Amino acid sequence: MQNHIGSVHAAATALLGESATGFLIGLHIPDDKIPLLKSMHVDYVKRSVGDLVAMATVTPEQIEAMRNTDKGDVTVQVTITDAKGNEPVECEFVWAWVPKKR
Repeated sequence: MQNHIGSVHAAATALLGESATGFLIGLHIPDDKIPLLKSMHVDYVKRSVGDLVAMATVTPEQIEAMRNTDKGDVTVQVTITDAKGNEPVECEFVWAWVPKKR
């Protein structure tokens, strides 16, 4: 997944953020709803070095909304750090949920 300058490819970095936020949303969405990525914003601020780690967070209020409303959306922050502890990207993802069609 390396790019031409030897760091993690930009698209792979964005996918890491999407995966971390999507997994977290999936943990809190009830089985009768479907999570959908609505938008993502990724700013590449510096070159990454080595492996990347993503940490996504949601608030108790966001969890409550996901569990108790038929449809809606939440903005999920994710911190991506590299092997040196730097944050090479700044990003946020907006996830929506809708009822499953029967």
